[in-house]
Amino acid sequence: MERSCGFVTLFLLAVQTSVPYECTDKTCAELRDGGWSQGVETRLNDEGDCNIDIHNAESLSYTAFIQQYAYSKPVILRGVTDNTKFRFLCSKSHLLQEYGERTIRLSTANTHSYNKVDVRFEEFVKYLLTPQSVDSLGSETLYFFGDNNFTEWHSLFDEYDAPPYNLPHTSPAYSFGIAGPGTGVPFHWHGPGFSEVIYGRKRWFLYPPEQAPEFHPNHTTLSWVTHSYPGLGIQQRPLECTIHPGEVLYFPDRWWHATLNLDTSVFISTFLG
Repeated sequence: MERSCGFVTLFLLAVQTSVPYECTDKTCAELRDGGWSQGVETRLNDEGDCNIDIHNAESLSYTAFIQQYAYSKPVILRGVTDNTKFRFLCSKSHLLQEYGERTIRLSTANTHSYNKVDVRFEEFVKYLLTPQSVDSLGSETLYFFGDNNFTEWHSLFDEYDAPPYNLPHTSPAYSFGIAGPGTGVPFHWHGPGFSEVIYGRKRWFLYPPEQAPEFHPNHTTLSWVTHSYPGLGIQQRPLECTIHPGEVLYFPDRWWHATLNLDTSVFISTFLG
């Protein structure tokens, strides 16, 4: 089935489950957005269309996943795992308490050149996790995704329940990220994997391997959505959808993809290598 969100030219809970924690005013707010929201004025409202198949655990068996999607096209999965506890552990207050003094590595958000910058996690959250301007270049945008020290972050990753679909002869590797509104990674490709949003909304654009998109490697996804996307013909348009907390997008091997965070987003990817 497909979800249509309507098209407006413009630019990481599906089902609320019971939570084994006392829900005070503060914790209730954190369950909604994890304390990550920077206010309505910083959000991007255009979720775009959704032309990617959507399934839940009951409607997609493992055999059907392998036959219909694993090697051929993306799919969005809903409600296939319960990551309520992981979501709670990814709240802003909890991550600052556990990891605030630890050093993280940021990458520039461009396609071919990833410069690295090391900062304290607290410094990143307080000063660098800001909305992105449409005029910013990828080389000017610092992005926290991947480059996680597994030794320091393993207790968090241990609480994550990955999607129950796997590819034969592969093993999973996690990459965790946090990004501000308007940020994202421009078009690139790599091996197959899953991406789940924990808080916020993330808009995805995907092309099959044989249909390389036209883009500038140092221009941001926000710039591409603003300037290039509106002029695309029907045959040039990508597969796309905005995924929400509790939803998982699967992308096959070598598919081109770009992302755009509509809110401050917390997300985790499971790469199948």
